[in-house]
Amino acid sequence: MIDQANIALSEPPDTWWQRLYDFFPGLALAALIAMASQFIADNSQIPAMLMALVIGLMLNFLSQVPRCKPGIAYGAKPVLRIGVALLGARISFEMVTGLGLPTVLLIAGAVFATIAFGLVTARLAGFQYRFGFLSAGAVAICGASAAIAIAAVLPRDERSEDRLVFTIVGVTVLSTVAMIAYPPVTHFFGLSDYVAGVFLGATIHDVAQVVGAGFSISNEAGETATLVKLLRVSMLAPIVIGAALIIRFVSATRERDGETSSARPPLMPGFVMVFVLLATINSLFAVPPILTQVAATLSGWLLLLAIAAVGLKTRLSDVVKVGRSAVAFLVAQTLFIAIFFGLGLHVLGVIALW
Repeated sequence: MIDQANIALSEPPDTWWQRLYDFFPGLALAALIAMASQFIADNSQIPAMLMALVIGLMLNFLSQVPRCKPGIAYGAKPVLRIGVALLGARISFEMVTGLGLPTVLLIAGAVFATIAFGLVTARLAGFQYRFGFLSAGAVAICGASAAIAIAAVLPRDERSEDRLVFTIVGVTVLSTVAMIAYPPVTHFFGLSDYVAGVFLGATIHDVAQVVGAGFSISNEAGETATLVKLLRVSMLAPIVIGAALIIRFVSATRERDGETSSARPPLMPGFVMVFVLLATINSLFAVPPILTQVAATLSGWLLLLAIAAVGLKTRLSDVVKVGRSAVAFLVAQTLFIAIFFGLGLHVLGVIALW
């Protein structure tokens, strides 16, 4: 005979509305921080990403509230990856070819050279390769979004979250400094609006600051800077996939040699697959501009919410432990990509530095 009492007392299966109930408080908190950050950004010169992270760090104690924990954790990972994936809707092959082969090759060269510089100097400075690749990838590609994507394929340890938060804060602050400092530099060297846009788009880390710097010069400089920046964003997928392949190979080799190794990342993370798929669709088909705009707007809000969640679950004291040498390391990478690209433009005969 079936025990009806046991059936009645057994837990029901985890339904979607139960998950929504669990996630809502934490996600709502992160969403409120995101909206407040955007409001502040719209009425000041402070980047929304930086504001969301700072407010999140200040409210870290709320991450210890049991009702908030599940939603904050969900916002800091799945929501964050969805936001990165939707960036692919802004990429198209036509956009890349419109810049010309020499410029495209120079931008790609600057990205790879900056990552190589980061890995080499990290080793010389005594940092782990994880931090070298994470920070250099963020500087070389697209700031906070790149840091998030790269962190997803790096082997995790007890300092992974701290390194990610430090990198996001660092590249966002340096992007803001560059947004203010670089336009006068382009004026000093007498660059045309088009060339100034190319330089700004190739050297400033975050998309928002690229747009701000470019349009502070002219519409042509702003549009060119945005286009060049999106070309750098398009390199996110091949860099992340390449990193995943290398890490998987190293992990497999260590396992064969009887050594312990970290869990292997997926061959192609799901969010990177969606990024590539959206970019492919946008390249092969005539996607209505309204859909592209909706995807871009949604991506921006999801990333802002996710950054707020990352801030909420991170202790400021742990981030500070990264140290002054790490700050100098990020500054060095920022200067490297600017100098490398400037010299590249000089070699191509686009500008005359001396």
